Amino acid sequence: MVVGVLVLALAGLGVANVFGFNPLDSGQSDRDRTVLMSIKNTSQYHAAVGNLEVVVEFQPDDTPAWIPGFVAGRRTLLVAAGTVNSYVDLSDLTDKDLQLSSDGKSVTVRLPEAQLDKPNLDMERTRIFDQERGIVDGIADAFKAPDQAELYKLAETKFTEAAESSELRKQATENTKAFLTNLCGSLGVQVNFVD
Repeated sequence: MVVGVLVLALAGLGVANVFGFNPLDSGQSDRDRTVLMSIKNTSQYHAAVGNLEVVVEFQPDDTPAWIPGFVAGRRTLLVAAGTVNSYVDLSDLTDKDLQLSSDGKSVTVRLPEAQLDKPNLDMERTRIFDQERGIVDGIADAFKAPDQAELYKLAETKFTEAAESSELRKQATENTKAFLTNLCGSLGVQVNFVD
């Protein structure tokens, strides 16, 4: 009897599969595919990361000046948060930049200048703080979302300016010196840095 029920159940599954139904199927399928497109070799020592927050005021100038702001136009205040990496590219070191002493116990190093990477906006922490829209823009936004590309591009520019005016490059240089001093020191070699 049990064997007969089992045979009928398996036959039912076969018929069900013919019609595209499988009671044992969870309905989930793995369609996600991750493909590594390329690998780029770097010789950069990422020595410092600046955690920044900037306020961006964005007011497109595509509305004629004679139209009052409550009719048309927009003004957006964005609080952008994220990071900027500072690194020293060690591939720029040449024979002139590294001089080992004759006894092999010390090395003189001329480090390349620290550089700043492209800003990384943290979209979870970035938010629109305030937005004013004229009547025409408010109606237009109901039918089509406004393009925010210019706003985020301006935020990246502000990030770069803030990182440039900070101590980030200086800190990256100091951290790189400390790293090389410790690395060479573990080999019994003293490091001297020159400008």
